[in-house]
Amino acid sequence: MIDPVGKTAKTLRWFRILGAIISTWRPHRSLVAAFIMLCLLFLMSFSYVAKAREVTVIVDGRIHRVQTHHFSPYALLQELGLNLGPKDKVECYVGNPTGELVSLVITRALPVQIYADGMARTVYTGGDTVADALEEAGVLLKDKDVVLVDGQMARPDMPLIRRLLLTFDNWGILNPIKVLVRRAVPIIVVDEGVPITIYTTARTIGEALRSAGLVIYLGDKVTPEPDTPVVAGLKVYITRSKAAEITVDGRRIRTRTLGKTVAELLSQEKIVLFGRDYTIPPLDAKIYDGIKVKVIRVREEVVVEEEPIPFETVWKPDERLELDTQELVQAGEEGIYRRRYRVVYENGEEKERRLEDEWVAKEPITRVIAYGTKIVIRELETPEGTIKYWRRIRMLATSYSAATAGKPREHPLYGITRLGLWARKGIVAVDPRVINLGTKVYVPGYGIAIAADTGGRIKGRHIDLCYDEDNLVLWYKWVDVYLLAPPPPREKIIWLLPNWPREPRHHR
Repeated sequence: MIDPVGKTAKTLRWFRILGAIISTWRPHRSLVAAFIMLCLLFLMSFSYVAKAREVTVIVDGRIHRVQTHHFSPYALLQELGLNLGPKDKVECYVGNPTGELVSLVITRALPVQIYADGMARTVYTGGDTVADALEEAGVLLKDKDVVLVDGQMARPDMPLIRRLLLTFDNWGILNPIKVLVRRAVPIIVVDEGVPITIYTTARTIGEALRSAGLVIYLGDKVTPEPDTPVVAGLKVYITRSKAAEITVDGRRIRTRTLGKTVAELLSQEKIVLFGRDYTIPPLDAKIYDGIKVKVIRVREEVVVEEEPIPFETVWKPDERLELDTQELVQAGEEGIYRRRYRVVYENGEEKERRLEDEWVAKEPITRVIAYGTKIVIRELETPEGTIKYWRRIRMLATSYSAATAGKPREHPLYGITRLGLWARKGIVAVDPRVINLGTKVYVPGYGIAIAADTGGRIKGRHIDLCYDEDNLVLWYKWVDVYLLAPPPPREKIIWLLPNWPREPRHHR
């Protein structure tokens, strides 16, 4: 609403200003007349503008505010230069209680370009959805038909979106919407001998099968080819491949095949068998869905193994050498025994080993050691006087008495030695393989004794010194034991002595 009282007050204010200017100005009369005319024109224009009303015009949702003297909406539309079509909508709103025009809401019909059944047509619709536009164009949708709006798949009930393109008159024009209708055509798909009919809008066979939810595996065969264009009544044949798994050369291959046998499956995957290679199941086995094939690589290898032949040791007496000395006459050397095997490997694992030949590649060489048999009588000064001995042996000396010999007192052999003598000082226990029983010996720190006893623990170079029960002295040390002259007959002499037990290095 425009306030007329406010406008009158403004006009009176301008007249007062004009009167003040005239009262203070003293120009020529002609100039005064011209000035008065200009003022009158200005006042008339101002009065015309002041009487204009503001009207809100909404065009396709865009708001414009304009000044007008018109009361008729159609006169206003002509003034604004808006040419409307028969399907455009105009809504007028007037003010109360004056009844003057306050606003206009204009909804222009939306241009829709429709492509269907090989024809193109343009309709102007006042509808809200794609289905409304198609109905106005006389295009009927059938089951499985597909609608594309501006290149995108759309449902028939999709709302139509208005998009304005700005123009110089500021009202703009509506951007046309492009609607494409793809008609579904029937094709017959024979899947492993079972025919089914599907309706599709796809352009190629591959797209049609995919849109119908038919899964085509890489190994399946489709006839015609998947990129063949779709036409109504086309027949498509699908030959299904079978899933297969191959284990070969440490790899596991999962694939699909149209082959009938294992051999054809391997040929498809370019797997070649060599020599004695074989498969499980065999090459002529029939293919079934989910079959698992194992390729066994067979390799033969000739292996030669060597085994040492130990050499023998021969001892030879030598009268040139003194007793208990030795001399290496000939060094021993191991021989070589060879065996040749043919070894069969399956997938790298040994499965068979067959002996083909064996022979002595090198004979062993016998080790020959000479030992001395020359006996030399020597003398030794002792606290008991000078003694003569024919052999000296390094031995571990321990001690015992009848009470520590291991037999209880009530035993009938308690205190009796191996030779039947009473156990006392002057008796020693020895290993008869080292010192013959009955031999007289001299032990430094103990004295002269006779080898008259043995013991379960007296082995090798071990001598056990006997004491009376009341004067036992504990021994455990290495000593030189002298065998007193004269020596026994040569056939009684033990020429080669055992070398155990061994004396620790720090005791020597």
